[in-house]
This record gives sequence, structure tokens and C-alpha cells, in this order.
Amino acid sequence: MAAVDRVKLEESWKAALHEEFDKPYMLKLGEFLRGEKAAGKVVFPPGPLIFNALNSTPLPRVKVVIIGQDPYHGPGQAHGLCFSVQPGVPAPPSLVNIFKELQRDLNIDLPAHGCLQSWADQGVLLLNTSLTVEQARAGSHAAEGWGPFTDKVIETVNRECEEVVFLLWGSHAQSKEKLIDPTRHLILKSAHPSPLSAYRGFLGNGHFSRTNKFLEQRGKTPIDWRLPAL
Repeated sequence: MAAVDRVKLEESWKAALHEEFDKPYMLKLGEFLRGEKAAGKVVFPPGPLIFNALNSTPLPRVKVVIIGQDPYHGPGQAHGLCFSVQPGVPAPPSLVNIFKELQRDLNIDLPAHGCLQSWADQGVLLLNTSLTVEQARAGSHAAEGWGPFTDKVIETVNRECEEVVFLLWGSHAQSKEKLIDPTRHLILKSAHPSPLSAYRGFLGNGHFSRTNKFLEQRGKTPIDWRLPAL
């Protein structure tokens, strides 16, 4: 069995990324995650949701990429989509600021939940650069091999898709700018929505309206950023 066949992965991503799963860094990452589980450590998100961003947004449907860093590391929060939380979980501070900017930019009412699945379903790839984390230990898996894999995801979108909007919020996301061809895609940058930095340029950035204007000008359906009731 090929390594890629051991994971649940949407077919277009499986075709694009299958070689990565046989590379030493991914085999080592798999061993690390199995070891963590065997040692009784709690890892987020749950196994079936590790690749939720890719499974929710097939490669040919990607219109927008939002790059996060780590999954949330509290119980019940993470479900494989950056900045998003599972239904019934209060929106964390960065997500609250995202909603504030949506309200300011597009006059969208603050939603009653923080599940961004509807964005992913419309073509917004909600990609963390690390796809797992140990409970209560932010950044704990960042050096275990996820970086090369998620870089490959970004490179694949850059190469295979046309006229995608990349939203790079904060220095970590902006470090991935080198993987993106600005002559083929729109790159929008600002401060991170974290309470530590949101007032230094995230709030007021207009990224949501600018994204939709870009998509509409290219004959694409804009993103409905309103979250449906659960």
C-alpha cells in the first residue's frame, strides 16, 4: 500500500501530492504522530480531520487561500481549518477580529458561531502551516515536518490554479510569499488578526471586499462571507 493510501485525502489533492507521502520527511512525521499517540499524548485536530482543509476544498476549486500557523490547541476547538472552530465552541480572539473586519468591510452581522466550513466549501483553502499540535502546547509540531508539506500545497496552488487570492496575515503567513507568483495571483498582506496586532493594520484592511472584487473582475463567483446558521 502506498503511504498516501493510508490517509483520507480528496482525489485531486491525492493526485497532486501523492509523491510527498513517500518522502522521508513525511514518513518520519507519520512515525512521530503514531509515537505521540502511543505515549498517550492528546493531538489536535482528531485524526480524520487533519487534512480537512484539503478534503473540503478540492484543488480545482481553490479561489482564495488563507494561511494560518497552528491548529487551536484547546479541547474541541480545532477541526482542520485555520482560524475556524467546531460548532458550539466560542470564537477565539483572532476569529472575533476577523468577524469585526467583515462587519466593517462588508456590513456583515457578527455570526453566532465560529465554524468556517461554508468558506471552505466555496473555495477558500483554510490552510495552517502545521496540521497538528499537542494539547496546550502551541507550536509543538511545527518542526516535525509539516512545513515542507504545506509549502508543497501552496506551491501546487500557485502552479495549478489561476488568479487565486492569497491572504497573508502576519509575518508567519507572509514568509510564504516567496512561494507565490504575483504576476498570476493576487497577494494581500496585513497584520495578523490577533489582539496583539489587529489594530496595527488588520482591522481596516478591506481584504474581504478586495478579494470579491478581484474574483468578480475575473468572472468568478465571489465568496459569500456570511456564515449560515447551524
